[in-house]
Amino acid sequence: MLRFISGRLLKAAVILICITVLNFFLIHAAPGDPASVMAGEAGDADPAFLQQLRERFGLDQPLYVQLWIYVSSVLRLDLGYSYRQQLPVLQLISERLPATLLLSLSAFVISLGLGVAAGAFASARQGKWADTIISLVALIFYATPLFWLALMGVLLFSVELGWLPGFGYETVGANYTGVARMLDILRHLILPAMTLGLFFMAVYARMTRASMLEVGRLDFVKTAKAKGLRPGIIQRRHVLRNALLPVVTLAGLQAGQLVGGAVLIETVFAWPGIGRLMFDALSQRDYNLLLGVFVVSAAMVLLFNLITDVLYRLVDPRIKVAS
Repeated sequence: MLRFISGRLLKAAVILICITVLNFFLIHAAPGDPASVMAGEAGDADPAFLQQLRERFGLDQPLYVQLWIYVSSVLRLDLGYSYRQQLPVLQLISERLPATLLLSLSAFVISLGLGVAAGAFASARQGKWADTIISLVALIFYATPLFWLALMGVLLFSVELGWLPGFGYETVGANYTGVARMLDILRHLILPAMTLGLFFMAVYARMTRASMLEVGRLDFVKTAKAKGLRPGIIQRRHVLRNALLPVVTLAGLQAGQLVGGAVLIETVFAWPGIGRLMFDALSQRDYNLLLGVFVVSAAMVLLFNLITDVLYRLVDPRIKVAS
């Protein structure tokens, strides 16, 4: 296992460098640059002033020189300096990353837990009203746009009922500490985490149901029934465990997507995570900050994929690992 993990980490490092280079060229292929944006906001489009800004930020160098400088810095864990925020990129991301991880992991646990439970419940009652209702609800959440679901959640639970706060990470000016602050953050977390988790919950529910129905028709399940085992034991120990492999595969892929794909949710709920930071960096042409967010997001996707491969052995010990 240690050899497998070492080999995968080496491959992940190579992939991460390739992603960094590709993102660098894609971002620099976009029209405009930070110097033009800052000069426009300053009300000075003088060519001499633009040249000064480009020299200050190294934008006057050939593209291959900028690439070499940036990749070399990334290898030293230096993601550069933000043009607009006037702070190191790594510091800006480290300040926002905990909020994104809290939102993404909460949504992941909600979606996976509820999705697998709903799918297992529906498969055990195939063709009955419970199966129909769960399949219909899952289809509705899967087809509903996230932004509309987020806005309706704010209108219902925050504006109309007043049960939950609609925006922000914590109550501004409350100055809570300890347990009180944790509970306040939890109240602010419920709406964005549930909104982000409901879409993926629908995916896991449908996949779990289909996978369990397929496994339930295999010979070893028929043998277990012939031996007189109780239906509940057959579902939990034989059907569910073997049906979880495709769900684990999809969950591992989507765990990374949750981190990088929370831009819309963070924007709607004013959640101070790296998704919103990436949106601001894009609108401001802050190349270093945008590239830094991409690097961190790609690294987390690769990490989640590695964790998924390791979890395969826990779900099904028959699977052999190979680097």
